[in-house]
Amino acid sequence: MSTPAVPVSPRIPEAVHRRRWAILGVLMLSLLIVVLDNSILNVAIKTISTPEPTGLGATQGELEWAINAYTLVFAGLLFTAGLLGDRLGRKKVLLGGLVVFGVGSALAAESASPVQLIAFRALMGLGAAFVMPATLAILMNVFERDEQPKAIGIWAGGVGLAIAIGPITGGVLLDHFWWGSVFFVNVPIVLIALALMVWLVPDSRDPNPGRIDLVGVGLSVVGLVLLVYGIIKGGQLADFTDPAVLGTAAAGLAVLVAFVLYEKRSDHPSIDIAYFKNRVFSAAISAIALVFFALMGVTFFSVFYTQSVRGYSPLQTGLLMLPLAAAQLIFAPRARLVVDRFGVRAVCTGGLLLVMAMLVAFTALEADTPIWLLEVIFFLMGTGMAHIMTPTSVVIMQALPREKAGSASALSNTFRQVGGALGIAVLGSVLSAAYRSGVEDKLTALPAGARHAAGESIEATLGVAAKLGPRGEPLVSAANDSFLHAMHVTALCGAGVALIGSLIVFLFLPGRTPKPDATKDEPEPVGASEH
Repeated sequence: MSTPAVPVSPRIPEAVHRRRWAILGVLMLSLLIVVLDNSILNVAIKTISTPEPTGLGATQGELEWAINAYTLVFAGLLFTAGLLGDRLGRKKVLLGGLVVFGVGSALAAESASPVQLIAFRALMGLGAAFVMPATLAILMNVFERDEQPKAIGIWAGGVGLAIAIGPITGGVLLDHFWWGSVFFVNVPIVLIALALMVWLVPDSRDPNPGRIDLVGVGLSVVGLVLLVYGIIKGGQLADFTDPAVLGTAAAGLAVLVAFVLYEKRSDHPSIDIAYFKNRVFSAAISAIALVFFALMGVTFFSVFYTQSVRGYSPLQTGLLMLPLAAAQLIFAPRARLVVDRFGVRAVCTGGLLLVMAMLVAFTALEADTPIWLLEVIFFLMGTGMAHIMTPTSVVIMQALPREKAGSASALSNTFRQVGGALGIAVLGSVLSAAYRSGVEDKLTALPAGARHAAGESIEATLGVAAKLGPRGEPLVSAANDSFLHAMHVTALCGAGVALIGSLIVFLFLPGRTPKPDATKDEPEPVGASEH
């Protein structure tokens, strides 16, 4: 006669388990402002590039830095933020991050110059670094393992919701208020999130967190800043062989190599390099980085296509981007069901190939292409992303023990943000260089100083054309043609990146995600059997 199995008690306290969905809602509100900020800014970049008093007269390079100052600080400090959350308590770190983000938003709204905007965006990135990893780490500690894929899917859908709300909100604000309102709108959301967080969300921490790795943090931040600065500078100069560009980028790579070597030898690393020996974990991390590389670069140039070439307003541009976000909102929570049927490898490979195909489709867009074609491209691109983000996030978060949720979340988000930062820097620089090479022979009638400034971006060229009146009309046509060519080149570069990502996930992700064993206290990491 067999002995009845002893029921395994849940690891989540009953009081927390009962309100887990309300907690998820609060976490998504906190996540909303972090993602919302970038998607709002994408619609506002054209307005910010407009001369005062409408905007700040920011150049293409300054616009890239306004985006990347946030992203670089964010990415560089995610390691530390995840570790501090595991050590001090994720709720405390999340509350502190929200306060810093709110203060940075209020200051950014009142910026008097592009330099001030870049500085306050960096402060916002500091706050955001402590918000995003904590949301996913808390999620992993309020849901049992069997519900985690569903919860992560809804969490990823929240990213899609933020991407949808951001451009529309930004468009409405820019239609009725000054450009700074796109940052000030974060303040009331932060206040609401803080109140709900104090009331609902439990605290959690790693019982054995280890020491903080100050040297590793410093190396990662310095390396990333140098690398991306070199790439942006190359785009501004339209010359990636310039000694200053090569020297800065090479120094950044050298510092990042030193970071990896230091982390391998450290007894308290920010990032445990041993995690990357699991090829499934590494492939999932790479897929997230590469898809955001492509997405952020595309979003950057598509705003100029819709507003500068096609003449749509910021609000109309926000509405045009709605299919991209709607597809993520619809499919991200359901992606787990597709994974259950076909496996992680097939779903993620298909998602990346779909993203690649839509990037190639951008080469069909001209100044008079029916706009519904852009809508189809955006929707299918969002569909592809939804089937990459959710499965890879589940793989990453379940590959490490629950106690290390902050570290796993920090790694996932770091590679996502670094991928996005490099996407904007590399693809933005390709766009800038291709545009300048296409338009410079049309600017020969201008004085030498004005010629260089006018060739930096389509907005700069159109600004010069507007000042020339009827004599500037040929410049408008030349600017549009040059921009379209540059956009096509940039989209093909993004497609190449997505193709590399599809090969990585096809080769290294598992065909089927192993079913978790409920009788095991801590399941075997996903992909451990792949060694």
